[in-house]
Amino acid sequence: MSRSMPLSSLHIFVEVCKHNSMKKTADILCVTPGAISQQIKSLEDRMSVKLFERSHREISLTSAGRNLMDQLAVSFNNIEAVWEDFESFRTRSARLSVNTTLSFASAWLIPRLTRFQQRWPDIEINLSTSHYPADLRRDGIDVAIRHGQGVHPGHHSEKLWTPKTLPIGNPALLKTGRRIEQPADCLHYPLLQDASRSNWKLWLKAHGIEDSRSRRGSSFTDEQLLIDAAIAGQGLALVSDVYARPAIKAGHVVPVFAASTHTEMAYYLISTLEQADDWKINIFANWIKAEVSLFLKVSESSAQSRQPDYACD
Repeated sequence: MSRSMPLSSLHIFVEVCKHNSMKKTADILCVTPGAISQQIKSLEDRMSVKLFERSHREISLTSAGRNLMDQLAVSFNNIEAVWEDFESFRTRSARLSVNTTLSFASAWLIPRLTRFQQRWPDIEINLSTSHYPADLRRDGIDVAIRHGQGVHPGHHSEKLWTPKTLPIGNPALLKTGRRIEQPADCLHYPLLQDASRSNWKLWLKAHGIEDSRSRRGSSFTDEQLLIDAAIAGQGLALVSDVYARPAIKAGHVVPVFAASTHTEMAYYLISTLEQADDWKINIFANWIKAEVSLFLKVSESSAQSRQPDYACD
């Protein structure tokens, strides 16, 4: 008997035993019944033993065949389990879990994901939203996008861009309140706060104003909620111009200054230190940085072509 194992013939033998039919096995393996029969005969010749009793329409295992099947079944089942586990791992390895805020996902990321999927069709994006500080290890997330100061201990944090922020308010509220002529005048209105209560403080600080009132007011976990509260006339909201544009265009709110302002707050791409060099994360990071660059270029071009239309009378 040859020392090399006839794995292909052994596999076919196991399949024939499972289905108790050479024809069914042939259909499953997409070969002819004659090819199956030939493999079984070759295995019997090589082992010098008869494995099946054959009748006109049926086959049955001999005692030698049953003994061989009993020993091979466990091994081939283990091989199938290993293969299925590997296929599952390979599928999982082509998935990228991305977490960001609802506002950023809706207003900026989702409209651009089509281009990512067209460029990288084998990477499946699992997108989730949360306003909580990112803890990628705890939550099983590959990358997160957050607006803040980029302080995420134990994580790699890369700045994407610093958005322009502007205070907005309901026109009716502004008409009944004190006229806003300078940033400090915003303090005479209820300030709608982000979850960290830092936006107004940093924005006023950028204008040389430090006041304890900058952290007072109702807080909201998402910028869209801030915009909704401003539309409802609950106070002034300080939001990214990206999110404010639709509400401004619809006339629901108006900016209280003619120009938006940069603050210390920016959008950051966050990953764990261990996964910072993961191929999927690198692909996503390079793609989103290219999208940001294009977005900023288009925004700058649009801003130059527009006449200033932000005013508070």
